[in-house]
Amino acid sequence: MNAVAGDGFAYGYLKLTYVLKREYQLVINKKKVYRLCKELGILKQQRQIKSKYPRRLARNRDIMAPNQLWEVDIKYGYVHGEDRFFFVRSYIDVFDRQTADYHIGLHCEATDAVDTLKRALWKRRLLDQSVLPVIRSDNGPQFVSLAFESTCEQLGIEHERIPPRTPNMKAHIESFHRLLEDDCLSRYEFESYEQAYKAVVDFMDYYNNRRLHSSLHYLPPAEFNKQHYETGLTPKTNVKV
Repeated sequence: MNAVAGDGFAYGYLKLTYVLKREYQLVINKKKVYRLCKELGILKQQRQIKSKYPRRLARNRDIMAPNQLWEVDIKYGYVHGEDRFFFVRSYIDVFDRQTADYHIGLHCEATDAVDTLKRALWKRRLLDQSVLPVIRSDNGPQFVSLAFESTCEQLGIEHERIPPRTPNMKAHIESFHRLLEDDCLSRYEFESYEQAYKAVVDFMDYYNNRRLHSSLHYLPPAEFNKQHYETGLTPKTNVKV
């Protein structure tokens, strides 16, 4: 009970909780201490942490070939039989509309985004290339993370993020995920995660290899990509993002 005057003046609410328990034997939890500190106006100010990787805002681009710009985003699905969500993260090439790669899982962390990006680069034989795609994302926690930003820097990839509330700046991935919702996720009430996983894998194969795309001369994305490299075929309209 003989706490020295001023003890704890520089503490945050969590340490203050332990002081109150230790010095005054109070039965109190950190949430109560936080509320009391907030009401009294004595919450310690949070440190301002400066990001090592400042945000690069997305800019207007004319896309003339594959692997110049990939958009990435996350889609949520629901497993009714298990009452839980799952996640689908997709990287899509805005030129040929093909999904370069994707991740399906019960969690959606920065490490998953990194692994999927590396796998997509490997599949497209880009890991040893000097010029790599620009990656465009929103400001989700996976994409502002140190793990994702440092990986992009190590690989020599430019990562740009759209301003808040501007989904039109990544319209291609938004459109793709609407198709995923309409043609796959909303068609089923999944009884298990395994069932949902298989349905998404089947849809991805269908989308890349069989679904006709009007702006790609009514070719599937994978076939259009092949035709582009063999004959120079380009989309019906210029790709501006």
